[in-house]
Amino acid sequence: MRWGARAAWWSAGLVAALIGVVVVSAAVGPVSLDYVVVGKVLVNALAIPAGVAFDEHTLRLAGAALSIPVPAVEFRSAFDFAVPETARTIVMTLRLPRIALGATVGFALATAGVVMQGFFRNPMADPSIIGVSSGAAVGAVATIALPFAVPFGLPTAAFLGAIVAAFGVYLLGTEDGRTPVATLLLAGVAVQTFLGAIVSFLLLHAGESLERAVYWLMGHLHLASWDDVTLTLPVAVIGFAVLFAYARDLNVLLLGEEDAHALGVEVERTKRLLLAVASVVTGAAVAVSGIIGFVGLVVPHVMRLLVGPDHRVLLPTSALAGATFLVATDTVARSGAAEIPVGIVTAFLGAPFFLYLLRTREVHAL
Repeated sequence: MRWGARAAWWSAGLVAALIGVVVVSAAVGPVSLDYVVVGKVLVNALAIPAGVAFDEHTLRLAGAALSIPVPAVEFRSAFDFAVPETARTIVMTLRLPRIALGATVGFALATAGVVMQGFFRNPMADPSIIGVSSGAAVGAVATIALPFAVPFGLPTAAFLGAIVAAFGVYLLGTEDGRTPVATLLLAGVAVQTFLGAIVSFLLLHAGESLERAVYWLMGHLHLASWDDVTLTLPVAVIGFAVLFAYARDLNVLLLGEEDAHALGVEVERTKRLLLAVASVVTGAAVAVSGIIGFVGLVVPHVMRLLVGPDHRVLLPTSALAGATFLVATDTVARSGAAEIPVGIVTAFLGAPFFLYLLRTREVHAL
């Protein structure tokens, strides 16, 4: 079967699984809802373009006010099933933003995980390997512990910390215009250790903010909003599209850099782009959710066992599987008597499963 057909079949199955998990997740909570009612609410939320309207916006320039008509697309619901207003409010206002953010973060982390494992040619690699998560932790904890010293909101500070850390690792691992993978890996380990020490220092001086900082470090979706989804989803989707365009180059890089160069791949340029985009995607996810481990490690590895190493199939299937996995684990995290951070659940489920794979499968090379 051609790679396109395989990717389509696997993706269709994973989309169906994601839809099923979303319906179950939206029905579960302190107030249980009927699955059929939830399905109707979600279907009612589907909207189609109904026309274009023009809103008047005032532009002030040099003391003069000028009204400018700005086009805006109007949408209307494609369906109109009768549902209780209470159920609609619970699903659309309380649960769906969290579900959507969980799917977006899982999508982003799994996408970056695939790229990191292919880039380093090591199934033990994950998005945090170049210091992105540690940098985000420094930015977030600094904002929480030292609000007077960090003039940014928490997500912005976390994102900037992630990008600065990744850029620093790249600079440390680059020499004479080349970035050896082994050097980059060692630089990432060193920077992670250093940033971890900074986080520990900040936690010691967090005072009354210690609980909030620790909660963020555990990884959570507790305060998810549609604004978080709006900020994160475009980065995740655009980043995925760019990385998918380089799926063939990732396949060739698995052969080694010399062979890849001989086959026409601009190795150093491709490596820089892959690192940059994967770092941005990871940073955007971590900035709104905290550090959620094992999604970018276990999900790509499991999907590689199922669909093979071809990144043209592996990237889309892992992204969808990551979205499904994080929505499912977050549902578990908030279903008990007391809600726990989803990062605890992903680690609790992911670590034993990965150890099982380590003992029963060949995971030492791609």
